[in-house]
Amino acid sequence: MKIAIMGAMREEIAPLLEKLDNVKEIKYASNRYYEASYNGIDVVVAYSKIGKVFASLTATILIEKFGCDRLLFSGVAGAINEDLSIGDLIVANKLCQHDLDITAFGHPHGYVPEGAEFIHCDESLVALSKDVAKSLGIHLYEGIIATGDQFVSDHAKKAWISDTFCADALEMEGSSVAVVCDALDVPFFILRAISDSADDSADVDFDTFLEKSAKVSANFILKMVEKLT
Repeated sequence: MKIAIMGAMREEIAPLLEKLDNVKEIKYASNRYYEASYNGIDVVVAYSKIGKVFASLTATILIEKFGCDRLLFSGVAGAINEDLSIGDLIVANKLCQHDLDITAFGHPHGYVPEGAEFIHCDESLVALSKDVAKSLGIHLYEGIIATGDQFVSDHAKKAWISDTFCADALEMEGSSVAVVCDALDVPFFILRAISDSADDSADVDFDTFLEKSAKVSANFILKMVEKLT
């Protein structure tokens, strides 16, 4: 078993790298990948940079070049669901692309022919995450995560995404990772720690809580790795 662990930003993987053994940095395709071990398990860690294209590239490389057969994504997201507060953890049961739009051809938002409006996460990994949350005494939310190449800080846009996709949280990479993993038959898991409320104060909240949220999410992911043994 070789597990890929992804984040979008350097800050999202920094807490992970601090806890790994035998870390080896490899430069490839204008990015850095970190081969390491954790409790005797082989892992490869990378941050993709922000956005769907970079995330798709990084996920593909982790699977095709490094031979990872599981992919765990650790990062932060903005809340849509009013039950979510800053610092809460949410695991995606399915993901969508809120900025994918060919409705002019009669298709629903988020859908293209031969594709899917939603892609579901691996059920066994989601179930495992619930066991981890229970063991840590953490309340873990489960819901729909919407992905798009835009940092949403507008209330009207947030409301539209909520109404259209019944989404609970917003981010910029998860659905593209899901597309890659689904196509290559690699089980995947997307965990997000809420860093902001995806509204008019999102720019302020994000900078304030990114580091703290990333640490919470990273710690949870490493507990997942332990359980996978």
